[in-house]
Amino acid sequence: MSQKYDPDILASEITTESVYQSRRRLLRAGLGSPLLLLAGCGPRDADAGASPIVTTSAKDSPDGFRTSESQTRFEDASSYNNFYEFGTGKADPARYAGSLRPSPWRVDIAGEAEVTGRFNLEDLLKGVAPQERIYRMRCVEGWSMVIPWLGLPLGDVLRKFKPTSRAKYVAFTSLADPRQMPGVSYDVLDWPYREGLRIDEAMHPLTLLATGMYGRALPNQNGAPLRLVVPWKYGFKGIKSIVKIEFTQKMPPTAWNVSAPEEYGFYSNVNPSVDHPRWSQKTERRISGTASKLFAERIETRPFNGYAAQVASMYSGMDLRKWF
Repeated sequence: MSQKYDPDILASEITTESVYQSRRRLLRAGLGSPLLLLAGCGPRDADAGASPIVTTSAKDSPDGFRTSESQTRFEDASSYNNFYEFGTGKADPARYAGSLRPSPWRVDIAGEAEVTGRFNLEDLLKGVAPQERIYRMRCVEGWSMVIPWLGLPLGDVLRKFKPTSRAKYVAFTSLADPRQMPGVSYDVLDWPYREGLRIDEAMHPLTLLATGMYGRALPNQNGAPLRLVVPWKYGFKGIKSIVKIEFTQKMPPTAWNVSAPEEYGFYSNVNPSVDHPRWSQKTERRISGTASKLFAERIETRPFNGYAAQVASMYSGMDLRKWF
């Protein structure tokens, strides 16, 4: 479980003043706790307007938790999605995800850890301080967003369950209930949706378990009530509606890697030098438009989605063309 970070990243384990002040604002507004969000005490999606989280630094902070880039509008981030459990069209999740019941919610903790079992979501998250993170997100299809997330550092949650030295990977499983998710009735993928991270990736300070976005509870179509956010990887690694977390000794199978291993690797780090077999990854279309224009100008894609200073050291010595 040794972690190899860039020396500068150590500062990110200390709450910065901007994040601390933001958290205080969220708490005063009744939004800082994921438990309040899950209980429906935050604003509803119908109240969507300008994001209440608007404070950004003049430039990217050293810990990578914030960016001064223009945020994608909530209306776009919540209506242009991949969530195949509700259909393969980008508008399908927003159209059909109303059938999902995100509360009550339970998550199984299993595998190579001292503490395992089934936990209510409130107990799973108890004792971990919520944070606000503004992350660039890059989809493997070539589009990207900038989203203000609310959530908890995944590493802080996982440490509660005391993973053993045999835990080399962390596997995640989504809900797959055809009564709530019409898409799982179709043979699009081998359901349930599964994802995985190496243990040091899971423990990295940038990795987030999100319970909200734009200052409100996570919408169903964006993965309510609990989803993974790993900003230096392609978006399909961000598994949604998580119902199981397992510590494993071996690399776990993942949904897209099983479905099309020549196209989707286990690591799936954003890498403009490694093209998808069917399209280039050198540029991206930022979803940062107006009501009349969804996409802004095409921009260059950065290695690790711009988070190389924080995460590249974890892959030192690896052939990132082979381990794509």
